[in-house]
Amino acid sequence: MLSIVNYLAWSLFGNGGNAGADGTAATTAGGNPFSFIILMVVLFGGMYFLTIRPQKKQQKKDQEMRENTQIGDEITTIGGIMGRVVTVKDDSIVIETGADRNKMKLARWAIQTNNTAVEKVQAEREAARAAQEKAAAEKKSKKEDK
Repeated sequence: MLSIVNYLAWSLFGNGGNAGADGTAATTAGGNPFSFIILMVVLFGGMYFLTIRPQKKQQKKDQEMRENTQIGDEITTIGGIMGRVVTVKDDSIVIETGADRNKMKLARWAIQTNNTAVEKVQAEREAARAAQEKAAAEKKSKKEDK
């Protein structure tokens, strides 16, 4: 990786305008103009894959979570309010909070996490882990029987 950066820097800036080993003057323009374009494309490509693409992927995941919110789900809003979904509309939801069942109307974009969905995923992971452990134990007991 470092050698690529060194090569690109050398091709952009040459050898710094110093005289060459044979006494001839080096290029003062800084190298090939297309190398600058290549460097910029590489930098923009790196920025896209390191910052923009993961952010868009997370936004898509969050939007899908908000669209799949159902009545009865436990949610947490971006303000930290926790409640159970009572009504779902196109762009808003109504939740109940607390023991006295206060109802609040919220915009869908205000949902930060769907706690019910998170719990379902955790339960599925635990069930899969238990099934793997059970299969490994059965396989081990079969080997011991032979």
